[in-house]
Amino acid sequence: MDEKDCRILQCLWQEKNLTRAADRLYITQPALTYRLRRLEQEFGAAVMFRNGKGIGFTPEGEYLVHYAQKMLSELQQTKDKIANMSHEVQGNLRVGVSSYFGLHNLPKILRGYHADFPKVHINVTTGWSEEIYELLIHDDIHVGVVRGDFHWPEAKYLLSEERICIISKSEIHLDDLPSLPQISYKAPVLANNLASYAHSSLAQMIDDWWYERFHVPPHISMQVDSFETCKEMVKNVFGYAIVPSNFVHRRDGLKHIDLVRKDGVMVKRGTWMFYREAALQYTMVDKFIDFMKNFSNEAADSEW
Repeated sequence: MDEKDCRILQCLWQEKNLTRAADRLYITQPALTYRLRRLEQEFGAAVMFRNGKGIGFTPEGEYLVHYAQKMLSELQQTKDKIANMSHEVQGNLRVGVSSYFGLHNLPKILRGYHADFPKVHINVTTGWSEEIYELLIHDDIHVGVVRGDFHWPEAKYLLSEERICIISKSEIHLDDLPSLPQISYKAPVLANNLASYAHSSLAQMIDDWWYERFHVPPHISMQVDSFETCKEMVKNVFGYAIVPSNFVHRRDGLKHIDLVRKDGVMVKRGTWMFYREAALQYTMVDKFIDFMKNFSNEAADSEW
């Protein structure tokens, strides 16, 4: 069982589908099936089985997958450590960031970092914050950037905060909100219910603000799966929405009211950088974290 076999098992575990796994691995499905049969012959046990949804793993197969993930992690750590032994900053930097941060902020950070350290190979994964958090938990990335509240017991750094605000096409009064139609964001369902985790913290902040002021629930007229859709509906006068401020800009021509609790505290959502202290032993990671700490999101807020 070599590195290629480990990557095959890891990919099959993630995809639960032979065709998709073969496509990701850039091999044919017959070649993938052949490698699996070789593995089963080597260990004398069935690794997986077909079911109505795709494939499943036997107990022996699950054990081999966890072994493969451990081997791949240790191999990458060994490669990183050896690369770190030279005087030059080099190695394979693995970064995971939320989709919004990856689109609006990461490119200029990577441009500056690559200019200073051209021998570092940067592998970037973007996705839901919940997915990035899972990658970090399993040591699949060195640094993770997530939006929202997550319990991370190791090193963390607050990169920026975004206000939560009410947006509308025309001026509205807060006291009228319960009678006005609200366009509400509803997180899509992902595997293992990942999408609900961070959104629940944002929804809780909004609920806390709402029920501190009102004794009736909001009048929800629409539920959509993105804040951008919320904004477009508001622009077409279908109601108001409560969204993070980073999704709205002056050019949208919308009115906004920041959510402020009765104690005067503004409701905000943070963008956090998470990493393990042990990762700082790698110069490439240490330098990248310095780049991230110098990052400022003030330009986005100034667009109001």
